[in-house]
Amino acid sequence: MKLIFCGSDLEVTGSCHLLEHNGKKYLVDCGMWQTSHFIDKRNYEPFSFNPAEIDAVIVTHAHLDHIGRLPKLMHEGFNGKIYANLATVDLTRLMLLDAVEIMRYNQKKYGDQMLFDENDVKAVGRQMVGLDYDKKHSLSQDLFFTLRDAGHILGSAWVEIDRDGKKIVFSGDIGNSHVPIVCETRPLGAIDYLIMESTYGNRNHESVENRIYLLQNAIIRAVLRGGVLMIPAFSLERTQELLYEINNLLENDLIPSVPIFLDSPLAADATDVYKKYSRYFDEAARYLVGRGDDLFKFPQLQITRTSEESKSINNISPPKIIIAGSGMMNGGRIQHHLLRYLSDNKNMLLIVAYQAGNTLGRKLLQGEKKVRIYGQEVQVKAEIKAIGSYSAHGDQNKLVEWVKGAKKTPGKIFLTHGEKEGMKALEKRLKKETGAKVVLPDYGMIVEL
Repeated sequence: MKLIFCGSDLEVTGSCHLLEHNGKKYLVDCGMWQTSHFIDKRNYEPFSFNPAEIDAVIVTHAHLDHIGRLPKLMHEGFNGKIYANLATVDLTRLMLLDAVEIMRYNQKKYGDQMLFDENDVKAVGRQMVGLDYDKKHSLSQDLFFTLRDAGHILGSAWVEIDRDGKKIVFSGDIGNSHVPIVCETRPLGAIDYLIMESTYGNRNHESVENRIYLLQNAIIRAVLRGGVLMIPAFSLERTQELLYEINNLLENDLIPSVPIFLDSPLAADATDVYKKYSRYFDEAARYLVGRGDDLFKFPQLQITRTSEESKSINNISPPKIIIAGSGMMNGGRIQHHLLRYLSDNKNMLLIVAYQAGNTLGRKLLQGEKKVRIYGQEVQVKAEIKAIGSYSAHGDQNKLVEWVKGAKKTPGKIFLTHGEKEGMKALEKRLKKETGAKVVLPDYGMIVEL
């Protein structure tokens, strides 16, 4: 069996891995490369393989950096099945249609080329097959796969490939520990090879208790000085976690009651999918749902779906809280709020998501005092705060402990989906604590398994 690295190699986005076995070809993920301008130019280049020759795709979860080139794959000749968890099937459609809207906006404003359209998204939907966790499925007579809960976002999975008893695992994105709503990451069994993400390979998050305190403190600070608290959040998982915890803080009178706006049609639609698949929630969240609680709805919350409703937020005097996408601030409605509010020192930007290199979010996180938004130069006077433990990605400790908990330590680990500095730090620790051989593959590298 051959493994070929076709994306997220020594970088964070563009996840794509190709397996070749007995004349058949299978992809695990087919993600988009993302930059400050939403879509990197590499997405328009030809695939490093022939899409028409791919027999099937397995999707780990519904983030664009794992699904964003599926419509391009379909458009260029792929006609096989796309396997994913049931919740991921629903979320994939939402994410891809939202991407079409962003691309159409960028086309009108900047003359950008569309990577795909609604018809390509519909084609993806027709080929998707929804599967449950922990059930073995066949790709061929001697090749099988199983989806295991990765605890990253709703429907996320790590993929276990079984060939004659030899186990190969693709981590997808591994979830953070002790977060609300989603279950903990399923432990590894006895495996031979591991292809693992390393997004937070050189960092560890704050504790859960400290995370809630930091959120509470940020809200109180912004409210007491009459400011606007802006929280850019990924529409999947981060937004739902924030609503869950803000609701708890309000119910216990731990923060002031102020208007809270969820300014994201995608997040609102995704929240509906979360409600549909509450069986995938953790025990505590299932208990609350079972007694009739709506985890994502409370009196202070207003959901703004239309552009007119979004603009009306400006008419509400501070203090107020605005949660909007995109999480890395490289598109979406958050940019409009940043343009309006970043230059006022009463306001605060609370970063709760990973910020990839060369994105607006990374520039703000690194403390740049001038940024460009919609072609305008903006002075950054608002307070910038970050809470790493709201990330849906596991930190270095989580990744290492996940590997150490395997029933059989993999003989070889390939680190992907991370920046080189983080990969190097994780490589060093994994070698020391597991004894496994660790490889940092380049794009296009071919390995015999």
